[in-house]
Amino acid sequence: LERICLLGCGFSTGYGAAINTAKVTPGSTCAVFGLGGVGLSAVIGCKVAGASRIIAVDINSEKFTKAKALGATDCLNPRDLRKPVQEVIAEMTNGGVDFAIDCAGGSEAMRAALECTTVGWGSCTLIGAAIDDKGLNVSLADVITGRTINGSLFGGWKGLDSIPKLLTDYKNKKFNLDALVTHTLPFDKINEA
Repeated sequence: LERICLLGCGFSTGYGAAINTAKVTPGSTCAVFGLGGVGLSAVIGCKVAGASRIIAVDINSEKFTKAKALGATDCLNPRDLRKPVQEVIAEMTNGGVDFAIDCAGGSEAMRAALECTTVGWGSCTLIGAAIDDKGLNVSLADVITGRTINGSLFGGWKGLDSIPKLLTDYKNKKFNLDALVTHTLPFDKINEA
């Protein structure tokens, strides 16, 4: 039961963004920006949906081991690159990914997620939020070239109906919530946590 609390927001949001909102397809290419609990859950969702390539992006390279264990095929730290991460992803994928999911928030990450999608059918799903962020300025060229932008709240799930289904999927080992837990503390240390 201590793992089930992750269904209350973090896991459901990231996993659902890939499964329900973006509707990642088998054999597709994906990029996930931000590898906290939500982003790692999006990686799991992309893998469960059958993506053939999942590029995980974060400014903390220590998160890459866990991302790869959960299904990421490639990992990029924008701070280690000589050019913008969206350009590197476009080169790696011969034009861009089919699906990008921004779990980091912030105008720079949102812009990179949008621009790393392929022209014609690329889909960018935004679920990250940064306090006092300036938002995303979208040019007409970004969308008339066939890219789409989606927003996702709680991964597109309806809590009352969906949480029991997610619980069943977890019990049937469709995904691994255990890998998302980094620390466990007793209740009397809640303020420390």
